[in-house]
Amino acid sequence: MKSSLGFDPRDIPWTRPSGEWPALSPDDFTADRLKAVFKNPIAWSPEVKREPTLGQRPSKAAAVLIPIVLRGDLGSAPHILLTQRTMHLSSHAGQIAFPGGKVDAEDANVEAAALREAQEEVGLAPHFIEVLGTMPEYITGTAFHITPVVALVSPEHDVTPNSFEVEDVFEVPLAFLMNPANHRLHAWERDGVLRQWYSMPYIETHASDKSPSKERFIWGATAGMIRNLYRFLLAANSL
Repeated sequence: MKSSLGFDPRDIPWTRPSGEWPALSPDDFTADRLKAVFKNPIAWSPEVKREPTLGQRPSKAAAVLIPIVLRGDLGSAPHILLTQRTMHLSSHAGQIAFPGGKVDAEDANVEAAALREAQEEVGLAPHFIEVLGTMPEYITGTAFHITPVVALVSPEHDVTPNSFEVEDVFEVPLAFLMNPANHRLHAWERDGVLRQWYSMPYIETHASDKSPSKERFIWGATAGMIRNLYRFLLAANSL
C-alpha cells in the first residue's frame, strides 16, 4: 500500500502520542450521550487541523460522513463504518476512508453533501441516518477542506458499495478507536518538510477459521479526524 507521496505509511517509524489521555468508556459514547454532546457543544480545539501542502493547489470544499453504527449484532457498543477505496482510483487508491467527497454546487450544505456521498458510495440511505453535528474543518495536503459530519446509523441499515469506488465496507468498534493506546504518531521528512500523521491499525478477526484475520490500516486524514473526535468527546466528558 503506497501513498500519493510514493511510500508505504506502515513502514514509517512511529511513537505513542504525548500526553496521558485515558480511553473513553462505553458510557461516554452511547447514542443518548452523543446526541447530548453535539446538541450542547463545548469550547475545544482540534489536535489535527491540516497537513503540509503538496504544491500549489486550489482549495476544494469536501465533506465526509462519520457513520456511528448502532449494531446490536456486533455487540452493544457502537461501531464506525469505513470504506476501503479501490486500487485503480487516481487518488488515495486502496486507502481506508469515510464515505465522502467534494461538495457540489447542488448540495444545500456540507451535511447534504456527506449524505449524498454516503448514498452514492455505499448505498447508505438517508432515512437510516441521524445527523448529530459537524467537526472542525480538516485540510489535507491536496487542499481539500473537509468537514466531518458525525451521524448515528440505524441498526436496520443496509449497504451496497459502488464497486468502481469502494473495494470493501467494514466496521471498527468505536471503543477501539476511542482508546489512545491504539493511536500511533508517525513522522517522516522529505525535501525538508516534516510530515506527521496518525494511524490506528485494526486487526479484523472472524469467528470462522476459514476467514483469516485482516489488518485494516487506518491512517492519514481519516485517522486524524478520528483523533479529533476522540479529543472532542474526551473534552465533553471531562466537564
